[in-house]
Amino acid sequence: ERLGVEATLTTDPAALRAATHVILPGVGAAADCMARLEALNLVDTIRTLQQPLLGICVGMQLLFDGSEEGNVSCLGILPGRVQRFPNLAGMPVPHMGWNQLSITRPTPLLTGLTADDYVYYVHSYAAPVTADTVATTDYSKTFSAAVQRGTVFGVQFHPERSAKAGALILANFLKV
Repeated sequence: ERLGVEATLTTDPAALRAATHVILPGVGAAADCMARLEALNLVDTIRTLQQPLLGICVGMQLLFDGSEEGNVSCLGILPGRVQRFPNLAGMPVPHMGWNQLSITRPTPLLTGLTADDYVYYVHSYAAPVTADTVATTDYSKTFSAAVQRGTVFGVQFHPERSAKAGALILANFLKV
């Protein structure tokens, strides 16, 4: 709405299929989110969307085959399994705060961002770096910060909390 777009919150499969863009938000734990999607009969709907889809935080993690969090099978749109950050001295889990992106390949989602831009994270689990990775971040290990496969995008960070960089990413998504 801050970008001048009217957003509709829905769990209706027909409304999702009719939308120009779909955001899969990330709140909670992977197993709980998948159970909710299954209870609402949204799993197949999300898997077969043709319009641009953006997973945010846990929403991005759900795009992968599975998650160590709750040992759950996820949407399987992207290959890989999400794993918990290791417990290392000086690296508290969850990873919470501002961190920089390392853009690994061009994507419309990150157009206009530079290595100086920071984004905001809150997460204990991270997706592996795969062929679909378009940006990484380092926090005790290198992980996928942003992914893309066709019109399916995901960001581990919270663009809605990432100031100017986050607003640019959301505006870029709306242009896809």
